[in-house]
Amino acid sequence: MHFITNLLDDSRRWTAVMLATLVLGLAWVSFSSAPLSATTGGLVPSPRQGFPAPDFTLDTLDGGQMTLSDLRGQVVMINLWTSWCPPCRAEMPAIDNVYQANKEKGLEVLAVNSTFQDSEAAAAAFAQELGLSFPILLDRDGAVSRRYQLRALPTTYFIDRKGIIRAIVPGGPMSETLIQSKIADLLAEAP
Repeated sequence: MHFITNLLDDSRRWTAVMLATLVLGLAWVSFSSAPLSATTGGLVPSPRQGFPAPDFTLDTLDGGQMTLSDLRGQVVMINLWTSWCPPCRAEMPAIDNVYQANKEKGLEVLAVNSTFQDSEAAAAAFAQELGLSFPILLDRDGAVSRRYQLRALPTTYFIDRKGIIRAIVPGGPMSETLIQSKIADLLAEAP
């Protein structure tokens, strides 16, 4: 107890103890932190506005494959849907119209069918009936729906040319005007 009393009475000793504590704390922080190369600069892929869109690779209805990260440099609209969902059915013509009007400007639409809640046959019939011209991707095991934390059908993510989610629209149906308002600024940004 006498040591502490002497320490508090002597300002030089107190300053030395505080500086030593500060140096030890800074050393601990610097040695225990993860290197920047092991992080994403503080932005962890998450299905939230302002964060990088989580990457995925899915099979397409026509037998190919698509990987989201391969589309960097384009504006991407990811629409999670099922064939039995009335709002999904209602908004698909609007999505297709906006896609047709903007694909030459760098818009890509990825219509991700939640196939684990639907069927490939139903998705194919739906796309053919509506004459959809954008890729239909098949989320057979639900991995993308889980990764994007699907809570409502449909849910749409608007992703900029750098791969950052800029807007999320849960539910629907979306109108052409709403879709166009979400992509206009993104398309105007330099690639």
